[in-house]
Amino acid sequence: MNLLYWLDPWEFSPTVVIALLVPAILFVRGAHKAKVSILRRISFWFGLVALYVALHTRLDYFFEHEFFMHRAQHLVLHHLGPFFIALSYPGAALRAGIPFSWRQHFVRPALETPVVRKLLDVVMHPVVAVTLFVGLIYFWLMSPIHFVAMLDWRLYRVMNWSMVIDGLLFWWLVLDPRPAPPARLSPGKRVLVVIAAIPPQIILGAFIFFTPHELYPIYSICGRAFTWLSPMRDQQIGGLLLWIPGSMMSVIGALVALRHWMRLSARGRLRSERRAKAKQGLAQPTSAPASSHR
Repeated sequence: MNLLYWLDPWEFSPTVVIALLVPAILFVRGAHKAKVSILRRISFWFGLVALYVALHTRLDYFFEHEFFMHRAQHLVLHHLGPFFIALSYPGAALRAGIPFSWRQHFVRPALETPVVRKLLDVVMHPVVAVTLFVGLIYFWLMSPIHFVAMLDWRLYRVMNWSMVIDGLLFWWLVLDPRPAPPARLSPGKRVLVVIAAIPPQIILGAFIFFTPHELYPIYSICGRAFTWLSPMRDQQIGGLLLWIPGSMMSVIGALVALRHWMRLSARGRLRSERRAKAKQGLAQPTSAPASSHR
């Protein structure tokens, strides 16, 4: 079996193809206009390919038949893929990739509607952002809900896409390199937001790892992909994936946000520093011109 065999989708989904192809085309069109660096391009394509692999390859069979593989899938969908896409700061390139007339007549009016603006204000609020980021992990790992989601293909796809969308919103908010405004949060709040998401992930991962009984029997009922792996060992590995790599991604995000904070501070682009400079400029007395005597 070659690489093309594994890239072939387990279940073809036109939604996945369209959802990933559109930003890919826009990025290709706009990357040159927006002068995107090589490292940012690599970051964007790595994140987008990671999402494709986790959503639309033969690995999906293993994601549906082993708990630890399912956790690896969500680690990519919720953390790794969105993280690298947000790290590439693709906003300018994606906007440049949209034809100007479309931006003027469709995109800008849609984004400026009260409903969209209010919705973004809500989901981008720091408390809501952390609650959604952590809450979705807890929600989909509740045993009764997880049982149904792994049986119903429609709910299974809703689960996966909710992780992708929430991951993109969260990391876009946290990894924004700009000062506030135009960024929604100040650099200090971005660091606090991502740090706040770490303890709940550690707690849930540790709970799954140390629970002495099987929490997710759906995998034993439907048949496991790896028959040599016991249900409890599978569950423990899944808990570790949430506990350690998931938390480490948040630590890395906090370090990136901290780096942006220090860079903006060094350049004097923080709001508090701009205000201090403005007050200092107003406080300096103006020297009156000396009068001339004949």
